Amino acid sequence: MRSMMKTAQQAQNSRVYDVAITVGLIAYGVVYLLVAWIALQLAWGNSSEEASQSGALQELADKPLGGFLLWVVALGLFALVIWKVLDLVYGNLDTKKKLSAGGRAVVYLALGISAIRVAMGSGGSSAGKQESMTARLMESGAGRALVVLIGLVIIAVGVRQLYKSWKVKFTEDLTGGVSHSTILLGRVGYAAKGIAFVIVGVLFAWAALDYDPQKAGGLDTALRTIKDQPFGAVLLTLMAVGIACFGVYCFVWSRNAKH
Repeated sequence: MRSMMKTAQQAQNSRVYDVAITVGLIAYGVVYLLVAWIALQLAWGNSSEEASQSGALQELADKPLGGFLLWVVALGLFALVIWKVLDLVYGNLDTKKKLSAGGRAVVYLALGISAIRVAMGSGGSSAGKQESMTARLMESGAGRALVVLIGLVIIAVGVRQLYKSWKVKFTEDLTGGVSHSTILLGRVGYAAKGIAFVIVGVLFAWAALDYDPQKAGGLDTALRTIKDQPFGAVLLTLMAVGIACFGVYCFVWSRNAKH
């Protein structure tokens, strides 16, 4: 056990480890910038791309050297998974931070797998898959209760993002001095993510209560729901700006990540 801890510490102190985390956070930021770009197109046009992480990966795949870039994104995201797992296993974290590290690891892993699937030409529509899964769950009372629970968990995650924005808790992930522009990017970015998560959670819970799996969905459904509201194009544009701010914040985070 002691030798494993020593090996983990050596890995965490290595230059390769630092570079891998930097690449991973840059990749994460690129994904959110592409989501913001798709959302902006959706706000003022009729984008056929899915305004979600999967849609962003597909958008990247369509660019020159897209396949190569997707593999770089995937490797970077898997590096972030290792980062969070090492934090979880060997880091001196309290329960709340352990839950956060575990949740981030799952998100990075799912996104990394999606990047590989898109690179290999089998990405598909995440919205369709979610609707199909939700429909199967809602075939029973226990399944509907689980969908409601999933919705409440997603809402809780969204509220947590909003709390991090309000209290500037995201600076705990950074080392060194934090500039006013970094704080602004983080606050706007985390607020936008929080609002999106809350909407997604509400949609999941409402779908179960209304027995309609078509109402459940991920980020794409949430952003399209915003567009359908009065002044929806303006609201969605503001969301796109907020999501883009988070993407840019990830670039700053990549240079000052605490690990």
